[in-house]
Amino acid sequence: MQALENNNYYSLVNPCTGKVVGKLKAKEVFNKISTQSWKTGDPGIIFIDRINLDNPTPNLGKIESVSGCGEQPLLPYEACILGSINLTKMLKNIHGTLEIDYTKLSQTVTAAVNFLDNAIDVTTYPLSQVEEITKKTRKIGLGVMGFADMLIKIGIPYNSEEAIKFADNIMSFIRKETVRTSELLAKDRGAFPAFKGSKYDISGSCPLRNATCNTIAPTGTISLIAGCSHSIEPNYAMVFVRNILEGEHLLEINPCFAEIAKKENFYSQDLLLQIVAGNGWKDNRIIPDSISRLFVTTHEIEPELHVKMQGVFQRYVDNGVSKMINLPKDATKEDVANIFILAYKEGLKGAICYREGSRQLQSLSKTEEGLELVSNYFSEIRLANIQGDTDE
Repeated sequence: MQALENNNYYSLVNPCTGKVVGKLKAKEVFNKISTQSWKTGDPGIIFIDRINLDNPTPNLGKIESVSGCGEQPLLPYEACILGSINLTKMLKNIHGTLEIDYTKLSQTVTAAVNFLDNAIDVTTYPLSQVEEITKKTRKIGLGVMGFADMLIKIGIPYNSEEAIKFADNIMSFIRKETVRTSELLAKDRGAFPAFKGSKYDISGSCPLRNATCNTIAPTGTISLIAGCSHSIEPNYAMVFVRNILEGEHLLEINPCFAEIAKKENFYSQDLLLQIVAGNGWKDNRIIPDSISRLFVTTHEIEPELHVKMQGVFQRYVDNGVSKMINLPKDATKEDVANIFILAYKEGLKGAICYREGSRQLQSLSKTEEGLELVSNYFSEIRLANIQGDTDE
């Protein structure tokens, strides 16, 4: 990245010998990365030197790679146990207003850290090398999901400075409580075996049970099970079609949107059809501005704010942050390049861009299938209501 900034060459180093075996023009390589990412969303970019600056156990070697979504830097053969807190369950009602229940959140973090640490010992490992290095470092990665839905519930638009400040407050709290619990576990059960020689092994520091404590994973599957928004991502849409295996399509309706729409009496078949068709549904006068401003979706958010939000969470995460930086269909290759440069300047450990429509098959879409699915959905509701009347 320094060579790119200086429009210079960088060295190719043989990792086995440490000798320089060639050089490449940084700008040419960076342009190829950006162009390919613009075409298909792959590859993302990883700042491996920055990752190794945060490597908690350089005494065990360098980190050479990360997990597929970029959230977990790992040593060779190493594994990390991950878990995510559903933030929509961390709220309390104070005189009709929802706020974060920090007492409950603290208790949940404590339970989660204990659970994840215990999982290291009860896991059956596929290889002895995996078990050996994983138990040496005892890495865990406690993160969050449901962040966007939580913002809706407490009345904060995702694309606002207030949301950025809120993210800073909640993740700094989770980080503090996670480390505190790991320190208490170290007193009770001992520090992770590779503690001596680690970056924590300095005079006056408290031993930790776990070499790393926090990760923001994509939570693609577990958030579906929990019924909340993915990870720290904004909602893709309030109503959309999920494309799954073998050409099946599922209608997804955001539960927070449905709850508020029903409460405020603007939930209707016509509205859902407008949303899934993308026909400027927010211009509908029946939805108050104070409510519609909360339903911020992925492509209503400036790419730079996506980067800024990822950067806030990265500040309090010792592993990585999985987050998609979404770009509109008409974004240019230069736009992708600028996002990667901004990600570097914001202190991210990596970044993934996706330009809308750059792949033929997307897992999420607002398509013609959605119109039919919405119609079928309301037909089933009407049929159920008729059946209920008959039963009575």
